[in-house]
Amino acid sequence: MLTLPFLAHLIAATNFLAQIPLATPVNLLQERVAGPLDDFIAFETPIALQGVLNNIGSAGRQIASAASGLVVASPSKTDPNYFYTWTRDSALTITALIDAFISGDTSLQSVIEDYIYAQAKLQAVPNRSGGLSDGAGLGEPKYEVDGTQFVEDWGRPQRDGPALRATALISYSRSLIASGNAGLVNSTLWPIISNDLNYVGQYWNQTGFDLWEEVDGSSFFTTAVQHRALVEGNTLAGEVGQTCPGCVSQAPQILCFLQSYWNGDYILANINGNNGRTSKDVNGILGSIHTFDPSAGCDDSTFQPCSPRALANHKIVTDSFRSIYGINNGVAAGSAVAVGRYPEDVYIGGNPWYLATLAAAEQLYDALYQWNRQGAMTITDTSLDFFQDLFPSATPGTYTSSTEPYTTITQAIKAYADGFLSIVQNYTPPDGSLAEQFSRNEGSPASAVNLTWSYASFLTAIARRNGQVPASWGGASANTVPATCSATSAQGTYSTPTATTPLPPCATASTVAVTFNVAVNTELGETILVAGSIPQLGNWEPSSAVELSA
Repeated sequence: MLTLPFLAHLIAATNFLAQIPLATPVNLLQERVAGPLDDFIAFETPIALQGVLNNIGSAGRQIASAASGLVVASPSKTDPNYFYTWTRDSALTITALIDAFISGDTSLQSVIEDYIYAQAKLQAVPNRSGGLSDGAGLGEPKYEVDGTQFVEDWGRPQRDGPALRATALISYSRSLIASGNAGLVNSTLWPIISNDLNYVGQYWNQTGFDLWEEVDGSSFFTTAVQHRALVEGNTLAGEVGQTCPGCVSQAPQILCFLQSYWNGDYILANINGNNGRTSKDVNGILGSIHTFDPSAGCDDSTFQPCSPRALANHKIVTDSFRSIYGINNGVAAGSAVAVGRYPEDVYIGGNPWYLATLAAAEQLYDALYQWNRQGAMTITDTSLDFFQDLFPSATPGTYTSSTEPYTTITQAIKAYADGFLSIVQNYTPPDGSLAEQFSRNEGSPASAVNLTWSYASFLTAIARRNGQVPASWGGASANTVPATCSATSAQGTYSTPTATTPLPPCATASTVAVTFNVAVNTELGETILVAGSIPQLGNWEPSSAVELSA
């Protein structure tokens, strides 16, 4: 968890950086960010946060013409033109900001609420995917930065956006409920969330384009986030006196369908569409980290980060890039490499992506959290190859946190995860800007500059490394796969959201419950204490520090 003083320094650094527009990525020949990884993280974190804020209208310094609350993918307008707002990218980005807000950065609340206002308006915009009356228009992937429809041909519909937006707003709704603002959730956020949940319930069983906007079929990432959205959507409905019948009836069937992507060795990124690929794709890693539930354990059915399936997939996907990128030459299995989207990729030369490499690290940090939380690690025949890359003598079995193999393996996995961050460090230019890609042979930044999703991915990877995790979405109680899968759907009802003007100010809580989670191995008799700058944490006096309980 970030301490309060550190947050204050981070916010101060961010305010300073707001005065400095991020530059275009520099030439490979310029010196890259060097030094210890922890120093790089401290350097890059405020830059990444400001990089996100610079791309959110209307205050964003990189996208002055964008409407308030709209998250622009990149200021790049040519080669490639990413000067649009994507529903998926926006939801993933704002989720990162909501996580930071919940962790204590209250300065982000106005940005989050501008996003809510903007999404309420976007839901009602007729577009080439359809309108709101039957929900079809919610599958439109992107819009102009002024909030009007995008009229050109594109890979549409894309069915992950509504699920991801619902998840983001559900997370924020929980924080509002905790601070006594359940009424605001019910009147303002629920209509937006309900539209998205109804869309998922009605259209999940229809094909659409994947998150790379290339394959028209069924995508693991899409199906995984749809299941999560309906599970936590039903819980939220009960908390605000609403109902979501489609959540109840369709979530089990989506989970049943999700099992179709497992081929016995790895996650198939896409099915129900013949694209001629192996279907080894970071799609599967992204699906795992964006459905990570700290309380769900190593569940295979929901492909939790520490599950045997997800770990086996992590190895096969990352290994698929070892021999095809020049910058990965000579890197042995079990050592981090630059990661791209999929090995057959040719877009902009088919390069590694910052967000893909960061996702490989994030899954491992998630897994470490889950093992430490449950106090044990289980190696199965499915995950054995993954573990043997890091600990050659690993054998199937369960190892408790008090054993030497557990300590040795988790330390190796932490170093492995850090290795992916070191790859990002090595190919980040000295100004800290993150493009979409970096060259497969040289490592120089490539494609769209200052990519919002790259910055957001850095923030979430570092949060997980620091032990900051999202709240449970209910995965532990929603992982029973039906005996028989049914190709069902639930007819949705849709209404124009009411949040068409900026949200009213929220009630301010006089006190907020804070939980400090620390993943650490201790010896008998050792005690972990937390100290801080406030009286409740001892005013930095070790003798007055608060003892943590196991």
